[in-house]
Amino acid sequence: MSKVKMLPPADLAATAECLRTMAHPARLQIAAICMQGAFAVHEIARLCGLPPHQTCEHLRLMKGHGLLASERRGREVYYRIASPQLPLLIECVRKSCSPG
Repeated sequence: MSKVKMLPPADLAATAECLRTMAHPARLQIAAICMQGAFAVHEIARLCGLPPHQTCEHLRLMKGHGLLASERRGREVYYRIASPQLPLLIECVRKSCSPG
């Protein structure tokens, strides 16, 4: 019988936390938007069809988990992808979970 390869528990825990964080349609959309560049909060809110305060909550959560980074430019705060794994996750979701 061949030896079964197991994933390290720390990797499993980190992956599960990332999936929990991203398990919301708005956060998936925000990630897809940020894969195209840095966007101001109001731009992300408009593109997602969300009120700015809800958008800020999603952005804060994603940034807190190291998925996004922010940069202040004058009065605006711009968000971009910080985790190199996030675009891979979004592409996996598109390929594997999209209907059709």
